[in-house]
Amino acid sequence: MRYFHCVLLSVSLLAATAVLHGQVTEASINKEIGGLRGVSDAQRPAATTKIANEIRTLHAGVSKLKLADALSHLVTEGDPGEETLQAVADTLAQSLKETPQPPAKDGNPAMPYMDLAKLARYEGIATELKDAQMDKADAILVANDADIEKADFTLKDMNGKKVTLSALRGKIVLVNFWATWCPPCQKEMTDLDLIYTHYQSQGLVILSLSDETALPIHNFLAGKDYHPPVLLDTGGKVAKEFHVDSLPRNFVFDREGKLVAEAIDMRTQRQFFDMLAKAGLQPLGSK
Repeated sequence: MRYFHCVLLSVSLLAATAVLHGQVTEASINKEIGGLRGVSDAQRPAATTKIANEIRTLHAGVSKLKLADALSHLVTEGDPGEETLQAVADTLAQSLKETPQPPAKDGNPAMPYMDLAKLARYEGIATELKDAQMDKADAILVANDADIEKADFTLKDMNGKKVTLSALRGKIVLVNFWATWCPPCQKEMTDLDLIYTHYQSQGLVILSLSDETALPIHNFLAGKDYHPPVLLDTGGKVAKEFHVDSLPRNFVFDREGKLVAEAIDMRTQRQFFDMLAKAGLQPLGSK
């Protein structure tokens, strides 16, 4: 841990030095953010932290805030680690302190406040930003989760069979929202399939919902070994009931139908197991 903090300090100092020499600009940071998905999983946490530190050295303003918010959308893909999540959240909080934003036209908090509130609620990071919009964002997320816990749906799978969520009481259910055009969705499908095939016998059900029509889904799945039922949420009605505003999203319900875990972005196999453990799923081989 001490080594990691030394690395963070070094990265921060290097970023500050680079700014003094004109090497780091909004344009160069934007380019780094654009290429982040091309960085290997092993190197991505360090690359993300580096970008967060570079953003912190920029002059305050809307452009800085947009970069910090854009990075917050990418840091939740996979498992970057607590330190990286916290670094990005701190950068976003700093940017909001420097450049507070007015509420949206509908009276809801501006998007960066919602994004920071999601990091705090669903990724477990801490933020010291005190703001009325942050309080409202928190309240919205609490209300959304209450809606999700009460939600029910009946949808058809790719073979025309109807599946009803409430009829699955007694089983652990993971509801996965995805799309064929979504790279992070595609990336987590291998783990979802592996978990489903190994734990179906323990009463695990994974339902993958897409608002696309059957043809593009059929073409995408052709030749792929993906076993969880794919349900057609044409028009995105169920996605709206689940307050899905980005993809992928994952929700875990226990055997009593209680919402016990959710993820706002792509999860790794380890993260999926952590979520499912909250519903009582026991790893194979455990006593």
